[in-house]
Amino acid sequence: MAEVLLFHHAQGLTPGIHAFAETLQVGGHQVHLPDLFDGRQFASIEEGLAHIEEVGFSTLQERGVRIADDLPPDLVYAGFSFGVVPAQKLAQTRPGARGALFFYSCLPISGEWAFGPWPAGVPVQIHGMDRDAVFVGEGDIEAAREIVATAEDAQLFLYPGDQHYFADSSLPSFDPAATALLTQRVLDFLGRV
Repeated sequence: MAEVLLFHHAQGLTPGIHAFAETLQVGGHQVHLPDLFDGRQFASIEEGLAHIEEVGFSTLQERGVRIADDLPPDLVYAGFSFGVVPAQKLAQTRPGARGALFFYSCLPISGEWAFGPWPAGVPVQIHGMDRDAVFVGEGDIEAAREIVATAEDAQLFLYPGDQHYFADSSLPSFDPAATALLTQRVLDFLGRV
């Protein structure tokens, strides 16, 4: 059994994120699902991003990081899109990480805004669609490839399609076939870390 700290995307802690967490729990894993937006949900990515800007990107990132203070160190850190930011920071900087799962987003491990090199012994999976304007168009895929090229246990999975939040069953962007494959890969990953 793995213990997972899972962060939601910019539209908030949607029913689809809850459903994904429940699937992991049914698979035998413990999931912590914090709400970084204090119950607020947004109808679009743009509205969610406006909220993030209003509250402060760094403020929300640190809110996510602080949540881990009350949890054991040997966690798998996971995040959907915006949620990758605190998940990746924790996976790279908090000692004891068992693994990382990044959905639709990835940050560089080199450069001005990076958290440093990928830590030894921390496996990672990165999932995105091959024509997603955000994941592919904004450089996340290059960041993912950098991790895969340098980490000892890293996998990048690309799914056919152009949706960003494709694994959130409560949104119109949901892709059941891609989500089924992603879920199986995640459960396999959690079963071995």
